[in-house]
Amino acid sequence: MITYLSGDATQPTKTPAAIVHVCNDLGGWGRGFVLALSSRWSEPETAYRRLATYSLGDVQAVRVTEDVTVMNCIAQHGYASKSRPQALDLSALHACLGYVNDYCRDHTLTVHMPRIGCGLGGALWEDIEVVILKTLTVPVYVYDWELS
Repeated sequence: MITYLSGDATQPTKTPAAIVHVCNDLGGWGRGFVLALSSRWSEPETAYRRLATYSLGDVQAVRVTEDVTVMNCIAQHGYASKSRPQALDLSALHACLGYVNDYCRDHTLTVHMPRIGCGLGGALWEDIEVVILKTLTVPVYVYDWELS
């Protein structure tokens, strides 16, 4: 089940929490939700940039506070373009979320995320939502950014 909230996914409403987001397989970090993460914590970007290779389906669990772990999910192949409008790889997302589910279940974490894969990934939320519902058995909170 998914609970939809208005707010900032970098500030989970329930802890302990895993903040889940999508990264690309090219090593690019500098647009989209990662900017919000980097403005709050340096560790997720540092861990991502330390990777020697970026393989679709891989996940980095980066603990940023006692109660919050950021999950860097490598589920985007390159960048979206006019000729290839969807860079999000749904099978890689499925693999990533399988790992996230096991990790969160083992560590008693809830999942918090923006609408992953829709912006820079170019996918439709309806397709991503299906993967989330099939894969995650822990509580999931999806945040829609709202300026106050």
